[in-house]
Amino acid sequence: MKKTEANASQIRQDAEDALAVLRAWAEAATPTEIAELDPAIARLLPERALENYPALARAYPDEFTADEAYRATLPDLQNGPESLIRGARRQIQHVGISNFRLPIRFQARAGGDLAIETSVTGTVSLDAGKKGINMSRIMRTFYKHAERVFSFDVIEAALADYKADLESFDARIQMRFSFPVKRKSLRSKLEGYQYYDLALELVSVAGDIKKIIHLDYVYSSTCPCSLELSEHARQVRHQLATPHSQRSVARVSVLVNPSEPRLWFEDIIDLCRTAVPTETQVMVKREDEQAFAELNAANPIFVEDAARLFSEQLQGDSRILDYRIVASHQESLHSHDAVSILTEGETFSTESIDPKLFSTLFHVG
Repeated sequence: MKKTEANASQIRQDAEDALAVLRAWAEAATPTEIAELDPAIARLLPERALENYPALARAYPDEFTADEAYRATLPDLQNGPESLIRGARRQIQHVGISNFRLPIRFQARAGGDLAIETSVTGTVSLDAGKKGINMSRIMRTFYKHAERVFSFDVIEAALADYKADLESFDARIQMRFSFPVKRKSLRSKLEGYQYYDLALELVSVAGDIKKIIHLDYVYSSTCPCSLELSEHARQVRHQLATPHSQRSVARVSVLVNPSEPRLWFEDIIDLCRTAVPTETQVMVKREDEQAFAELNAANPIFVEDAARLFSEQLQGDSRILDYRIVASHQESLHSHDAVSILTEGETFSTESIDPKLFSTLFHVG
């Protein structure tokens, strides 16, 4: 114990002696000499101003202009050498920006176009030997095309531009928005807007381009088993009973066939409404509510039925190649949901399920 204390005392004394030598040297040294050795030494001399540290302006310089020569002096760590890479030297499949929003004009099947607030995700691949990308270039490139009425051709042009700008081989653009369509109620014929969550996705991998449309279709599902049990209670025991039904969502993703005529957003919606006609309603009077109850009773479906009914409609359309159907019946009987996934082709086929996949299907209006 005494030996340790003695060592600590000696170390402290050595530090004090070194500090005294350093202060003595700094007293006679010039600011340049101090800065060359270590600018922090100046802090050992509290009575002397930090002459090697410039006085900083505190007012915002409105008049300052960043010309080309000045911009050339700015550091750019993302485009730095490979030696700056941290972690494994591995290719990154997707790097970019998500959820930058802007108004985009989309064409409607009936003619004209609609200006819709759109959330854009843009990514590119990053080679193992590159430090990073300039994220803002994706936005700047996209804005060059933002005033045009959007179609897959326009998205493809934007994607090609930022692939070239960022010197990347693979890239993706995804645009999410709510597409309004006027719908009439079942019997009163009142009109209101139904909003469909849609996403356009353009994927370019190794020169191969895929055009994908995603749609969330919201409908009511009446349990066939519950319907039969309710009818049994009525007929056998004269007991009033009602079958359980619930708001349900199907996320329908389709790979567009480029050699066929255009597949409109409204076309995919119509295919879903044909497959499962119990779409949730917008404007409802009493006669419409009764009609909806009758429509549900005429179309009871399990979640397995829903997936196959959607598949039947998609399978018969030549404008659609691969597809995926993710259905979620958000049960009113159980405290859990009933779910199913049906895929066609390799585009959407995967053995793993995203842990948050089904939780993203809740429709909150």
